[in-house]
Amino acid sequence: MTDALAEMLAEHDDWCTVERGLAENSLLAYRRDLKRYETFLRSRGLTDPGAIDESTVHAYVTYLESLTDDDGQRLLAPSSVARAVVAVRSFHRFCAHEGLVASDPSDEVGAPRVAQGIPKALDEDEVERLLGSVSGDSPLAQRDRALLELLYGTGIRISEAVGLDLDDLDLDDAMVRVLGKGGKERVVPIGRSARLALTAYLRDGRLALRPTRVRKAADADAVFLNARGGRISRQACWQIVQRAAERVALEERCSPHVLRHSCATHMLDHGADLRVVQELLGHASISTTQVYTKVSPARLRAVYEAAHPRAKKARPKTTGGPGATAA
Repeated sequence: MTDALAEMLAEHDDWCTVERGLAENSLLAYRRDLKRYETFLRSRGLTDPGAIDESTVHAYVTYLESLTDDDGQRLLAPSSVARAVVAVRSFHRFCAHEGLVASDPSDEVGAPRVAQGIPKALDEDEVERLLGSVSGDSPLAQRDRALLELLYGTGIRISEAVGLDLDDLDLDDAMVRVLGKGGKERVVPIGRSARLALTAYLRDGRLALRPTRVRKAADADAVFLNARGGRISRQACWQIVQRAAERVALEERCSPHVLRHSCATHMLDHGADLRVVQELLGHASISTTQVYTKVSPARLRAVYEAAHPRAKKARPKTTGGPGATAA
């Protein structure tokens, strides 16, 4: 028999899926975190969300932080605990907003502080080496070159690139329509290098990869195809980037997400507006984009020297000598 806790967790899951439109990976993470929370609550005999108070949520955070492996090492990193707290807050906030409980017991519960990581962007010379590492005009080489140019040229996520269909591309106007996190759609410009690489791939390489009979209808219009003619996978896309990075000794520093970081960093270095970069990357919050402003001290210095009236002004020379009059 289903109790109140199970019912509300199920309603919250439906809300995250339908109303919030969370991506599948985000939904799976929420479900894992809330399943652990449910187990913790039931171990304390709590099956009614209305009976959960702030001390219970605090106790859960402490419990997560105390979990250890067989070697006595912490089982969950602070970032994992913080993510779990986000899921718990989402659940209780939903219950309160829907009027299912009187108040939100998680409202004042803090999550562990997580050090903000600075994106490890490649410099522009390294990106040039990477993009030039794919040689030849075979169908797979054309595909790999187009994929690398698109990832760096637009800053789109690997999942967004994999999900592209032919009608998402408008090469005449040099634009691509992207379906981002939460099902949010945005339009991103395509640079000249990426457009040339895509044009060559679509004209020759993709036609050679396309099978005479498509096994999956969803693959028929996919932009990037694998050697068997199906839609390329995230794993295959990651491997393409890694193989290119290995050729130029960047395998320890490069991934599809690093290309996204590099795109944002280089645009900001060349004077792009932060809000524009936010829109291009599909960030819901400007604070997510702001992390890229910490990457380049050189850019900070350049902007400061260009904007501050006394940044480059020479100090007045001291005149006079033995006979100078004191001020």
